[in-house]
Amino acid sequence: MTVDFDRIYDRKGTDSSKWHKYPPDVLPMFVADMDFRSPDVVVEALRTRVEHGFFGYGREPTEFYEVAARRIGERYGWAVAPEAIVAVPGVVAGVNLAAQTFTSGGGVALQTPAYPPILACPEKFGATSRRARLVQDESGRYTPDWDEFEAAVAASEMFILCNPHNPVGRAFERDELERMAKACERHDVLIVSDEIHCDLVFRGHRHTPIASLSPAVEARTITFMAPSKTFNLPGLKTSIAIIPDAALRERFVAARADLVRGPNILGLAAATAAYRDGTPWLTEALAYIEGNRDYVTSFVRTNLPGIHVYPAEATYLAWLDCRGADATADDPYTFFLEKAKVGLSDGATFGEDGRGFVRLNFACPRPMLVEGLGRMQRSLAGG
Repeated sequence: MTVDFDRIYDRKGTDSSKWHKYPPDVLPMFVADMDFRSPDVVVEALRTRVEHGFFGYGREPTEFYEVAARRIGERYGWAVAPEAIVAVPGVVAGVNLAAQTFTSGGGVALQTPAYPPILACPEKFGATSRRARLVQDESGRYTPDWDEFEAAVAASEMFILCNPHNPVGRAFERDELERMAKACERHDVLIVSDEIHCDLVFRGHRHTPIASLSPAVEARTITFMAPSKTFNLPGLKTSIAIIPDAALRERFVAARADLVRGPNILGLAAATAAYRDGTPWLTEALAYIEGNRDYVTSFVRTNLPGIHVYPAEATYLAWLDCRGADATADDPYTFFLEKAKVGLSDGATFGEDGRGFVRLNFACPRPMLVEGLGRMQRSLAGG
């Protein structure tokens, strides 16, 4: 198959939160929402389901769980039984439900900078955030501060891992994950792993589900995945929690009660089609997005003085360090919004370690990316 990823679609007037946040003259490049049309196999599955014409109460189809389990085994070498999978209406909802269910006012370990909903999660349930920094080496690559990580886990009931990491774009290596898992085993800490970007890993890197490391780690881990970032389906609110341990799974399912129900029938139809038939589309999309990653990296290093970026290993998010650019001062988000008319994610919302940074979504047609970066270049030059 060949998909025209260069094609620009006009998404204004379509109730897109991305394209309605800012005035019309601002180019939005913030939220993790691709500007690519979802795979035809997904559109066709939805069309078939809609043309059926009945939208009564549905059951969760066994095919969805079988397809998801088979895909996890094929892509990550992790044998998961279909019955270990629980459908949830979003990874953020699932992570919050896990925190509500499995914490009792103690600590929750986080690695910062952190995705804002993860950053805000512990305090919602009377827990205390125990933050451990990801620190940059001379190249700009982030790795855990292991002393801080050990201290954070030692004072916690739960560790919320984000891998691949949003916003810094790391695909953590197996030895790093093993070190995290061993700390959690030493201190009897539950691992809640947000792996929503697991399919979006570039050449030279791979995704390893932390629960796949060993049966002991699997037994203390709740893993969240979703087709939403992979196939641009976030509006369909369909994700999965993978909980192989039966006792953990029973508590998680009981906590949903009538508060957090499963996805709707359209979301399940789309997710099943994406997981079953969407790999050819994903292969082309990944190659295109990796090309965009390379373009961003080269452009920033060549044309945006004082701004630094380490090439993302995964995700489609560039984490731009603007602290060396005098023009942006301490608020690069406002600078680029007002001077360049480019809407980025404000690094400060990812915690104190994100101050002076912005996050740029490069999962868009190349001409759109060229336009956005060109605007940023001109704004730094005073144009």
